[in-house]
Amino acid sequence: MKKLSFLDKILYLVNSLMATLLLLTYLLPYISPKTIASFAILSLFAPFLLLINMAFTIYWLIKLKKQFILSFSILVIGWLFVTPFYKISGNNSSFNSDLKVMSYNVKAFDLFTQKQDTTKMQNGFDFITAKQPDILMLQEYYQSNKIDLSFPYRFIKLKSNNGKFGLAIYSKYKIINSGSLDLNSSGNNIIYADILKEKDTIRVYNVHFESLRIKPNEENFGQENSEILVKRISTAFRKQAAQTELFLDHEKQWKGKKIVCGDFNNTAYSWMYHEISKNKKDAFIEAGKGFGKTFNYWFPLRIDFILTDENAIINQFVTYSEKHSDHFPIQAKINW
Repeated sequence: MKKLSFLDKILYLVNSLMATLLLLTYLLPYISPKTIASFAILSLFAPFLLLINMAFTIYWLIKLKKQFILSFSILVIGWLFVTPFYKISGNNSSFNSDLKVMSYNVKAFDLFTQKQDTTKMQNGFDFITAKQPDILMLQEYYQSNKIDLSFPYRFIKLKSNNGKFGLAIYSKYKIINSGSLDLNSSGNNIIYADILKEKDTIRVYNVHFESLRIKPNEENFGQENSEILVKRISTAFRKQAAQTELFLDHEKQWKGKKIVCGDFNNTAYSWMYHEISKNKKDAFIEAGKGFGKTFNYWFPLRIDFILTDENAIINQFVTYSEKHSDHFPIQAKINW
């Protein structure tokens, strides 16, 4: 520190804080939000902390200062033991027998009919039809006679008998069984369907875990009081933990082929992702490329996932950039 300028000393103090916070995020997958809910909030900032520590590493290397070792060492630990933040290369193979699965939080279709352009892709329905998924999982589904999706089979579960919001599973293959976990939540749920593809029965889960109800494009995320914001998010994380436990209890009853899709409302650095992804493959990690950003925000947040059982082969994973919602659609080609 003696050879550092006053400005560099200040920067190194900041660097030390950011490195410590990043190191703490590595512990998040092992600590339930039920234990320390406010600590779980760090999971939302893990990608940001990764980028900051990368920047500090580059800064100290350019200045030929040994201080680069701090962030670099923690980044190496993350590279070895933590879910990848960025994928350099992906898999783009494909077979005729692949099952093409799309997951999409459509935000109640509220943007689908408001496009001003006159291109062929005028709305989200055109986009989905063009991609031709075999199975389509929709979160924040809104029941409307304007919906233009041609699938022979479907399972739609609304949050209430008189409501129009819920979750939907559309399929080109026969649905032989379906159900709902009926989460105790005002707007979130988990549904499932057993789909018959030739001689195989594949269970697909469409999940939408507790929403954080933050507004990322507004100052202080749309909450004037920061203390109330932290309390609200902490409460949401506790609910996510309870919902995760409910899901895991239900899921373990199924021993066959399996796909779990949906909006987790949390990142791959969270306890819930760690628990749900055990003994599964993450389609983005297996075949994706880039950041895998799924939420329409300036920072690359990946909060929507397609997971499969360990025996599955992921031949392709794509995160589309179409802005018909505040989420981006994701699609994978899956085989066994």
